Amino acid sequence: MSVAVQAPPLWQLLQHTGAAVQAVVAGKSLTAQLEAVPSALRPGVQALSFQVMRQLGQARALRALLAPRKPSPAADALLCTALALVWDEAQAPYPGHTLVSQAVEAARRQRQTQAQAGFINACLRRFLREREALLAQTQSDPQAQWNHPVWWIERLRNDHPQHWQSLLAQAQKPAPMTVRVNLQRGSVAQYQQRLQDAGLSPGLAVGPCGVQLQQAVPVQQLPGFEQGDVSVQDAAAQLAAPLLLDGFPSSQRLRILDACAAPGGKTGHLLEMCPDAEVLALEIDATRCERIHQNLRRLSVTAEVRQADAGQPQAWWDGRPFDAILLDAPCTASGIGRRHPDVRWLRRPDDSPQLARTQALLLDRLWPLLAPGGRMLYCTCSMFKTEGEAVIQAFLQRNTQARLRPSPGHLLTGTPSGAWSVGDNGLGEHDWFYYALLEKAAAQP
Repeated sequence: MSVAVQAPPLWQLLQHTGAAVQAVVAGKSLTAQLEAVPSALRPGVQALSFQVMRQLGQARALRALLAPRKPSPAADALLCTALALVWDEAQAPYPGHTLVSQAVEAARRQRQTQAQAGFINACLRRFLREREALLAQTQSDPQAQWNHPVWWIERLRNDHPQHWQSLLAQAQKPAPMTVRVNLQRGSVAQYQQRLQDAGLSPGLAVGPCGVQLQQAVPVQQLPGFEQGDVSVQDAAAQLAAPLLLDGFPSSQRLRILDACAAPGGKTGHLLEMCPDAEVLALEIDATRCERIHQNLRRLSVTAEVRQADAGQPQAWWDGRPFDAILLDAPCTASGIGRRHPDVRWLRRPDDSPQLARTQALLLDRLWPLLAPGGRMLYCTCSMFKTEGEAVIQAFLQRNTQARLRPSPGHLLTGTPSGAWSVGDNGLGEHDWFYYALLEKAAAQP
């Protein structure tokens, strides 16, 4: 006899969602906060938290009208959570009166907000009464309109004057789940058939080895996932390995450096395409190193994984040059905001220039390790030109031996990509990436 599992009460989900919002405002990633949520509550809290992150700009503008004097952090987070979920009737996950009553119940049932339950109730009920008038007052607020910080909006406007509005609109949509088929184990068409046989949609073929799923599923449901037949990887990220390896003689045993390798998705792709390559994968963090090991074991491929700072090659380089270097540099992650909607609220205006200095340092430190005639692929999952085009242009000015090969540049979802679209992905549903392929001049005879 099966026992029905009772769904957790909404007030409990709202408590944890409010705590998640408070954590993000304090500078903690949503991913880390969700890991601390009890497993039975985590799916519901994650769904609500993602929606709140995408509507937090509007919620903050409404809270400022309803309560000009900002309440305590816990009460503010819970109030903004409720406003983010209730303001748009078309997207609200529950009826307005239900969200309001459950938010008040959430406030009453925890010590941090108990004394302000009445205040939260008054604000939310006023919103329900005066919805249209209050929303009208926020229309001129760019943060409310676009649900991004004002500095982020202005930077996109300056960097991409033709596309900034579509980029902000795209950022509000959940990203699709895309998988990379291991072509050593079968073709894309064959994997699409395996999906169908498993009762799933065959999805859309994207690029040389990708399948964009119609609906996201747990990885355990993907045929052959545990056996390494397929990996979860965005279509834009799947460009890295082919861009770096294309044109090398098939007979050449390549020595490859993956300089900032965690979690190992691109490392695995390099070895799927070039199984005989000698690959060194670096990662500065021990926990993230273990993630690389796990991914490589699942794929049954081998690389040397070393915990080391890529910017300090004197501590780990053996003096042998590399034929190819992949530098997936640390960045703001502004390009994966659809998957991580908290990023927009975690970043600060000076983060991008600071990271650009780190990116420039890594380029300068790793370039001497590249063999003459070798290639370095620089990439970031960022929309900001400070971390892409500007970094590479400055590097080219400093290095006369470096030549920029044909490269995608800034790949932007929802905008024309010209000849560098993601293969046959007509939907353009990929993360925002920047790619620059650099070639070192061959040695003079």
